[in-house]
Amino acid sequence: TPSPPLNTKPHIKGKMADSKGTVTIRTRKFMVNRLLNRKQMILDVLHPGRGPVPKAELREILAKKYNVSNDKCVFVFGFRTAFGGARTTGFALIYDTLNDALNVEPKYRLVRNDLAKKATGSRKSRKELKNKKKKFRGIKKAKVGGGGN
Repeated sequence: TPSPPLNTKPHIKGKMADSKGTVTIRTRKFMVNRLLNRKQMILDVLHPGRGPVPKAELREILAKKYNVSNDKCVFVFGFRTAFGGARTTGFALIYDTLNDALNVEPKYRLVRNDLAKKATGSRKSRKELKNKKKKFRGIKKAKVGGGGN
């Protein structure tokens, strides 16, 4: 019997899952960090038949799962999708209060969660303003370059 040609693809029966397929979240290395008033864990997100799950959706799911009243206290980051998709791994931090999160989290993560404003203007102009302010003291410092910080 002749062998089939090499460039043909096998038939795949059945349908692909819809775009809103099921999402399963598993936690590993769960730890309650009392010094920083948070719960921290590694998340394994299983999402067969769909792309990577948005972080906002993961925050909502985690807030529901851990009975968090404000989903702004949930921070998810560092996600990497495994080759072939269907599984993504990342980190999650759940703070006891919003104030704890504001005190501990780095500014760039607060900006990502809409808890802080990103600095405006170019990096060069901000540095020039900072160095110009070094030359003044007191009230005059606030008047240099439009005031502010």
